[in-house]
Amino acid sequence: MAEQLTPLADDRALLGRTSTAERVSDILRSRIAEGYFPPGTRLSEDSIGGALGVSRNTLREAFRLLTHERLLVHELNRGVFVRVLAVEDVEDIYRTRRLVECAVVRGLGEPPYALDGLAEAVAEGRRAAREGDWKGLGTANIHFHRELVALAGSERTDELMRSVFAELRLAFHVVDDPRRLHEPYLDRNEQLLRALSAGQRREAEHLLAGYLDDSLERVVEVYRRRVGEEA
Repeated sequence: MAEQLTPLADDRALLGRTSTAERVSDILRSRIAEGYFPPGTRLSEDSIGGALGVSRNTLREAFRLLTHERLLVHELNRGVFVRVLAVEDVEDIYRTRRLVECAVVRGLGEPPYALDGLAEAVAEGRRAAREGDWKGLGTANIHFHRELVALAGSERTDELMRSVFAELRLAFHVVDDPRRLHEPYLDRNEQLLRALSAGQRREAEHLLAGYLDDSLERVVEVYRRRVGEEA
């Protein structure tokens, strides 16, 4: 837990003088999405509150918000834990992704599109792969899809998918071979980027749908095996 709290202390500056439970929940959501708190981790009120410099009541409200988003669970007399997903949760996450991400691509107007964020996420993934940082590659992949959703220009869609992508990270943590999971999608991210750069919206949607279907099959296969081993 100590190494996970150090970045939180750095995040303290983000709170400013108007600290709120919503801002604390934003920080914790981001840290969960980036993999600092793996599934099953017990979140200490004293340690996290001290790292962020917030009151117990503020932190409890942030926990409540993240519990509502299905990222945390409260266990009576035990405390608050990062949620461990069931296989059905993983399948539902991908159903939501397919509905939203494909709709975003389908609804794009006439090109050119603002693709700088997507290009940077691809470059981030390439850097992580060169360094053998497979966890970082998974994070870059999530960044790619977050930037894809951002093309809709909708704050509500961004907010919805922030929680979905954070839940997705919980599923990734259970996978025992992150390279095998994430590396094949580097090239597919570039294919999507090229299609969008060329203004080929229908081709991009087709690529994306196949991409998400294949990713679902791969993640569920590994996840089902890992959950079965730990049962």
